[in-house]
Amino acid sequence: MQGCSPVHKQMQSETKDVREIQKFRPVFTVALYKATVDVMDNHLSGLLLIKKMPDSSTRMVFSNEMGLSFFDFEFTANGNFKVYSIIKKMNKRSVIKTLQHDFELVLMNKLDNATASVRSNDRLLYFIFPQDKGYNYYITDAGATELIRMERASHKKVIVEGIMKKYSNGIPDTIGISHKTFEFNIGLKRIERNAAE
Repeated sequence: MQGCSPVHKQMQSETKDVREIQKFRPVFTVALYKATVDVMDNHLSGLLLIKKMPDSSTRMVFSNEMGLSFFDFEFTANGNFKVYSIIKKMNKRSVIKTLQHDFELVLMNKLDNATASVRSNDRLLYFIFPQDKGYNYYITDAGATELIRMERASHKKVIVEGIMKKYSNGIPDTIGISHKTFEFNIGLKRIERNAAE
């Protein structure tokens, strides 16, 4: 990597394999989450369905408890993004792009190992993946056994922080995304379909 983002200074190079971060990549087949989204002064709550489709794309449908769809997105296996529908209130290019980047951070589907690096600072490992604008950071403990947090950063500052916690069969129970530059927060808590799952 041609140097590191100045956001995280004084990091040491590490020899750890960048592919180790892949164990934290969610393995969604079908997962249903209770969801809250706060954008500026708008509060939306409902259910977010994440489903892996037969063509290996991932569909995300966010609807209220009555079934009204807020948005329906698709992330294809080759990295493309498609909007099937979105409510008028959210149908702004900046909102759509923000949601796309937030969910790409969670899905971990824009990670190019060839350009990535691993660095350490303060007993944490930083798995750093350059993006079109800035970097995606996946930050683990020193042994890479726990995903502490995720960050999307420009060259100057952290823009987004995210968490994925309590994995069960490759699916995180809790997902959180919070923006640092304006009010845009997403909270997801998995709903178990049955006790045996």
